Amino acid sequence: MEGGQPGPGASSPQSDSAEVLLHGVFALLDPAPKMSYALSLTCGRELRMQRVGSAPAGPSAALKLADCIGCSAFAGREPQPEPAAYFSVFCYPFRKGWWDASPSRQRLARTFRVCVSQEPEDNLRLAETWAGKIRELAAPRVPRQEGVTWGLLPRPCHVLVLLNPQSGTGHALQLFHSLVQPMLAEADVTFTLFVTERPNHARELVRAGDLSQWDAVAVLAGDGLLYEVVNGLMERQDWQAAIKKPLCTLPGGSGNALAASINHYAGNTRAFKEELLTNCTYFLCKGLYAPMDLVSLSTASGKRLYSFLSFGWGFISDVDIASEKYRQLGNARFTVGTIQQLAGLKVYKGRLSYLPVEMSSSAPGSPSEQNSHHVPCSNGRPLHILPQPALGVPRPPHEGSWLEDPLLVPFDQPVPKHWTIVPEEEFISIFAIYQSHLGADFTMAPTAKLHDGSMHLFYLKAGVSRLGLLKLFLAMEKGTHLDLNCPYLHYVPVRAFRLEPFASTGLMTVDGELLACEPVQGQVHDQLCRIISGS
Repeated sequence: MEGGQPGPGASSPQSDSAEVLLHGVFALLDPAPKMSYALSLTCGRELRMQRVGSAPAGPSAALKLADCIGCSAFAGREPQPEPAAYFSVFCYPFRKGWWDASPSRQRLARTFRVCVSQEPEDNLRLAETWAGKIRELAAPRVPRQEGVTWGLLPRPCHVLVLLNPQSGTGHALQLFHSLVQPMLAEADVTFTLFVTERPNHARELVRAGDLSQWDAVAVLAGDGLLYEVVNGLMERQDWQAAIKKPLCTLPGGSGNALAASINHYAGNTRAFKEELLTNCTYFLCKGLYAPMDLVSLSTASGKRLYSFLSFGWGFISDVDIASEKYRQLGNARFTVGTIQQLAGLKVYKGRLSYLPVEMSSSAPGSPSEQNSHHVPCSNGRPLHILPQPALGVPRPPHEGSWLEDPLLVPFDQPVPKHWTIVPEEEFISIFAIYQSHLGADFTMAPTAKLHDGSMHLFYLKAGVSRLGLLKLFLAMEKGTHLDLNCPYLHYVPVRAFRLEPFASTGLMTVDGELLACEPVQGQVHDQLCRIISGS
């Protein structure tokens, strides 16, 4: 018969982290045959295991509870007179198999048999004591950072999962049932699964639905479905509260840029496919969320969009959209698209203006300067920027509660004088990214953070050779493209920007979604939403 005591054990003289909170002897069910182990639960968030018995004691082992997503206690199913209870611990530590290039999170489950009494209630009570304390120690520590508010999902937790079955290679639903759902069950996270049937289906749901029944909204798809969700939340009458609902990205698309970025911010090595999905599901099970910046974008025709990832015009956007037809290839679609676009390299003409981060605290131009009519010129000659700014575009009924853009001025006014206007007007690509990764294997802004208050603006001037452009893209896989010191590539962190094409040619993208080519401007809004993340 196993023995255990729910009270504190003896403190170790070595360190406070070694102080034993619970100690007991229980049988380990798997692997068979049953072996008894002395378990010690310590303040250092470890479950230490030492084999006991008539044979010589085996080596000690420890489960790090920082890797634990859940622990459950349940009554035994054995017939009388041995009414045992059990508790199961579910961990996902980083392990490296002989086939792995780098460590990855792998499931490790241990179930212990509790039988210290002939009374089933006593055994179950002791099992629940252990399970409860393990869950308490496994809860992530909320980081303390001045000006940044982190949080934890409540327990018990109920999550709305939005899933696009057509995203990526078309296996999102299968991945949910085989990988995500079992992990959520182990973490005691209940869910409601909603499978989208058409474009903007998720946007309509979150825009009009009652979200109060869920503690978080998870998206199993590519970045496009999360873009729908963010914009749907911002279109609600109660957008100020709705946008604070914690969001979670579970990668099921071909790009998965935000998921790759969050994996990067957590200090993990690069991951793809099921490995990246496991890491992000692990973050959801742990329940830690952080603030994330959003960018508001306005177009000359009156559109108002909200973006969490990127805005682009030119080569990179061309690759993204043109490679859609190859989505069955997964990440490889972008390689194929890049080769195709290199063959027909295009030059895009327009004016780029921006507010550098170091100038963002400066006062905008005087009202007289801002109200003057802006006639775009090049070398002293007036230019026609297409399309003409749309004035007096009607706003939604709740206009008064819309998020304001204090750094921006109307399109018929010049940008404030403390902004920078790029003298060159011919570009291969203009791209503003607010996360570290453009795809699972494209590290475009390695120093970016979820809430760094900036857009990382890259613009590539005309004149770069095809070979030079290819070298840049190959270096981008490791985030070393700036180390090439390419004279045509410029990088600057900005708080706001304006792009005015001289002709309505080329593709624009927002978070990978297509946008008609027209004048666009945008600015960062610090820590506007919440996203599930690692520590």
